[in-house]
Amino acid sequence: MAVKHFNLPDPGEGLVEAEIVTWKVKVGDAVKVNDIFVEIETAKSLVELPVPYAGTVTALLVSEGDTVEVGTPIISIDDGLGGDVAPVTAQPATTVSGASEAAASTASGSDHEGEAGKTGGAASGERVANLVGYGPRPTSGKRRPRKGESAAATTSRQLNQAFSPVPSPPESVLPQPASVRSPGGKALAKPPVRKLAKDRGIDLALVSGSGDGGIVTRADVEAYATGGSAAAVASAFSVAGSSGYVAPVFASTGERETRIPIKGVRKVTAQAMVASAFSAPHVTEFITVDVTPMMKLVDRLREDREFRDVKISPLLIVAKALIIASRRNPGINATWDEAAQEIVVKTYVNLGIAAATPRGLMVPNIKDADQMSLRQLAEAMANLISTAREGRTQPAEMSGGSITITNVGVFGVDTGTPILNSGEAAILAFGAIRQMPWVVKGKIKPRWVTQLGLSFDHRMVNGDLGSRFLADVAAILHDPGQALVWG
Repeated sequence: MAVKHFNLPDPGEGLVEAEIVTWKVKVGDAVKVNDIFVEIETAKSLVELPVPYAGTVTALLVSEGDTVEVGTPIISIDDGLGGDVAPVTAQPATTVSGASEAAASTASGSDHEGEAGKTGGAASGERVANLVGYGPRPTSGKRRPRKGESAAATTSRQLNQAFSPVPSPPESVLPQPASVRSPGGKALAKPPVRKLAKDRGIDLALVSGSGDGGIVTRADVEAYATGGSAAAVASAFSVAGSSGYVAPVFASTGERETRIPIKGVRKVTAQAMVASAFSAPHVTEFITVDVTPMMKLVDRLREDREFRDVKISPLLIVAKALIIASRRNPGINATWDEAAQEIVVKTYVNLGIAAATPRGLMVPNIKDADQMSLRQLAEAMANLISTAREGRTQPAEMSGGSITITNVGVFGVDTGTPILNSGEAAILAFGAIRQMPWVVKGKIKPRWVTQLGLSFDHRMVNGDLGSRFLADVAAILHDPGQALVWG
């Protein structure tokens, strides 16, 4: 048989590694070109990869939950064309650094020119286009060299990241036997349980499964970790929400802490927030607004036949108000170019919306939001938020933002002092809308009231500009008709 080896491709945006989240195939499955075979998670998004070869899956070379570098072999496929396979001198793929070196050493002996343009065992001489997303892109930027790596080595590594057939790995790379195995050769356990075991350094092959058909449960992993019974652990075990956070376990197991690895979106967010907080001098101003007219407008739009099939929320009106206020105060819609030592004032608005997702805080942005009608903006916001919550936001949607809104009011919070999205001049916090007593023409009446908080970078935005911008946003929310005058 002729076994082809698929390397983890370059996900773009300067990312150098990804986590294997879910295998969509198992050993023995027949696959066709472009079948989705694995779901990976980068620091910015979840991505489904299509298989570039037709054939039979012979090995899954890394486990779910493993983080591997670009260029690491992750799956082997027999294309059924026959031929001998030479042994591989690679390190196990579960070691990130070793896997990367193994990928480079095995791919360097491959004929990229002869195979990179073929899929599914195309005949010699036949040219078939590469699958979208694989192989070098003419317009893509060069990846920065790794520390201590020469320019020639960098070029070789970038070429080897495109998928190419390489010899099969040694047995030490293949999944090892377990006490209970699925048809795919892995211990029977759901992905969250695998992640829990990985985080705690437990080999699932050593854990006895108490679930149906011998499946390993969370309680089994906890029991193995503490030496107690699964039933005792299960009674003290709980999971909060859909984020995968495991509540601390106390009396039954004696554990008082739960350790959560810092990786993926959380790691990137942490780095960006630290960089922003300690490089940009933040100033935050607040304003309290009577938004009763805005709430009446929201109710009317919900009844308007032009908007019946799109979601209308107060956040939509706030977004439109921010766009109009940005046009009146262009200096607020800017970014800081540290390398060029320039303030870049944008003539367009790429509107970022901070979204809380099961993977962590994400800030995708709507490109050219200032060119959209109210309905188009509503549709774009709905798509952006749903895509982010499903973890399907692509890296390109996370870059290029110019100004951001964070809707803390959805959690019942009145306001806050948000940290700037790195490089941007301003971020607007939109608080909860509450019915409160308010003085209207000398009389106290119940009104819908909210608070806005604007954080801005004092290097780019002086106090008068920040104050005028915030006041303009508030004026439109208090009287949406003002948008006709300024818009």
